[in-house]
Amino acid sequence: MTAARLEAADDLIAATRATRTERVTDPRADALALAVSANLPVLLWGEPGIGKSATLQQLAEGIGVPLETVIASVHEPSDFSGLPIIGENPAVEGVPMAPPDWAVRLARSGEGLLFFDELSSAPPAVQAALLRVVLERRVGSLSLPARVRIVAAANPASSAADGWHLSPPLANRFVHLYWAHDPRVVARGLGGTWPSIEIPALDRSKMDSALAKARGSIAGFLTARPGLTHHLPTDTEARGGAWPSPRTWEMVLRLLAFHHCSGTSKDALSTAVIGAIGNGSGLEFVTYLDELDLPDPERVLADPAAFKLPNRGDRQLAFLTATVAAIQMRVTQQRWNAGWTVLAKAVDAGVPDVAARAAMDLAAMRDPAWPVPPDIDAFVEVLQLSGRL
Repeated sequence: MTAARLEAADDLIAATRATRTERVTDPRADALALAVSANLPVLLWGEPGIGKSATLQQLAEGIGVPLETVIASVHEPSDFSGLPIIGENPAVEGVPMAPPDWAVRLARSGEGLLFFDELSSAPPAVQAALLRVVLERRVGSLSLPARVRIVAAANPASSAADGWHLSPPLANRFVHLYWAHDPRVVARGLGGTWPSIEIPALDRSKMDSALAKARGSIAGFLTARPGLTHHLPTDTEARGGAWPSPRTWEMVLRLLAFHHCSGTSKDALSTAVIGAIGNGSGLEFVTYLDELDLPDPERVLADPAAFKLPNRGDRQLAFLTATVAAIQMRVTQQRWNAGWTVLAKAVDAGVPDVAARAAMDLAAMRDPAWPVPPDIDAFVEVLQLSGRL
């Protein structure tokens, strides 16, 4: 009798968990999907009980991969750096560091979502051990497969159990997204329908152009604002969040390339970029992108004589960098010659100094069998000084 009652209770509990999902527009969810697609570590910040863990469960189910949840705050540093296993001849073979079971399961699966929960409750020694896991994707002597995505969740130090501020080296390895509950979403979810998170679909035909535009945009911006290449905040709390460094700018490069290749919304891109390099730098860069409006370098290379060089110096540099980057990804004689036609436009516009760096990069791609195009004449002096001629 008691067993039958418990079985009925279990059936009702299962029924309360049976829900459906629907696609909704949410910049935070779309930014999470963009970063996960780009295989960048993500850190979800939010108060306890607002659905961070449930979001990750739904994301894993949506993309069809196993979810491995690791409560960072209850582990020792050796759980991430590995435990030494002494073999028969350690002086010759060395001492391998045995990984924990969750890492072995992910390695066997070849894919998955690795979720580090309660990260802000992990003491500094554990945070230090996590550095290699997050950046190098190594757990002990085991390398995680490339298709394993890493997401973490943390509560603000004020509401975390025995909370700690994140160390700057660990914080600088994540895209930080701030999670909050929407009462309307919660009401609809408890009614049986929760929002879904979908990984953006990439257009393979746009990959070369998308990466070239991303490289040009970041090169132009950081040339105009070199002080934002690396800026470590002065206060402890800000150091535990998003701030610009060469590492996080590389994250932005990948986010921007994936955005151009998948057509995600500007709000999703802005949220993800700010999550990588912080509010001030992120907002400035997003504004710069809105004003930049780079042409497609592939279209320019197809008809280089028809395009018009932008007026502003940083835009000129961004465009020329994007053009040379596009050629570098698929070097042919026709595209190489078209690149020199594009650079000649900068000379005609009276800004040869802007094109000088691009000219040296373009010259390095030349096949010795290709004849020197006439448009290279304007750069002979700078190329001779650089050793390219």
